Amino acid sequence: MVTLSVVTPMFNERAAVDHFVARLRPVLDGLGVTYEVVAVDDGSSDGTVPRLLELRDGWDQLRVVKLRRNVGHQSALGAGLRAARGAYVVSIDADLQDPPEAIGEMLAKARDEDLDVVYGVRSDRSTDTPFKRKTAGVYYWLMRRLVGPWVSGQAGDFRLMSRPVVDTLNDLPEQQPVYRLVVPSLGFPSGEVTYVRAERVAGETKYPLGKMIKLSLDSVTSFSAAPLKIATWLGLVTFVICLGLVVSGLAAWAFGVVVPGWTSLYLAMLLLGAVQLICLGMLGEYVGRIYASTQSRPRYLVAFDTGEATGEVDVPLVTSGRA
Repeated sequence: MVTLSVVTPMFNERAAVDHFVARLRPVLDGLGVTYEVVAVDDGSSDGTVPRLLELRDGWDQLRVVKLRRNVGHQSALGAGLRAARGAYVVSIDADLQDPPEAIGEMLAKARDEDLDVVYGVRSDRSTDTPFKRKTAGVYYWLMRRLVGPWVSGQAGDFRLMSRPVVDTLNDLPEQQPVYRLVVPSLGFPSGEVTYVRAERVAGETKYPLGKMIKLSLDSVTSFSAAPLKIATWLGLVTFVICLGLVVSGLAAWAFGVVVPGWTSLYLAMLLLGAVQLICLGMLGEYVGRIYASTQSRPRYLVAFDTGEATGEVDVPLVTSGRA
């Protein structure tokens, strides 16, 4: 078995690929262990795949896994985890904001302290914009409240995991996993390695505001029924408010300061709206659970994997996240 797999999701990273390889390869060659690099192309359109294939000609440890279309960072990461063969697996982005030089320290820590997970934790995010730091802080604060205190406030997707952790992740029935929350929720023995977050080496961020909002929504809906419970409580609160308005409506009718017929319509609409919200909230509790358990569409399709024995062939690998 390969000792170490490095999984790198890539989407339109042509400008960063050469810089990434120039930093990563010397680090891995100097570890003295067998390794592979699994570069997962998430439907790039800027020449990322052709460049990776060129680099592979002079680097046998580089595998290129091309997905048929863009499926998002977390699903692309999941494809890489399923393809990885190492006893330990590191996930890292190609933008070099997370330093490849920390991989050796992570591997040594996992071995010396018998850990299954080693998180890369940002000790300094001064290279990020104030808006990015603020929104990230709000996101992790919310996740710690909803998911649990074990979620690190400064750990993203730069981490090392043992084979048991990766196998567990691959067996989970999650359709929209958020690995920065899933991994700590499993409870495997873990440690941390701190580093200073750097600026993106080239290209544009792959997490603009829209994708950050989507990640937040996926995080909340994957780990908490809070939105559904909020709907239920909103209905209950509205119902209580409606009771007060019922009294005021009856008083207005008693004093004759309303248009004939207005009171009955007013009260009916208020009560109906409150009851509908309560019922929708309760129904949502059940529908949400049924929906999560019955999704069976594949998260991604692999066009080819150069690590297959037959080379660059069309590999119709379908993964739905089911055990």
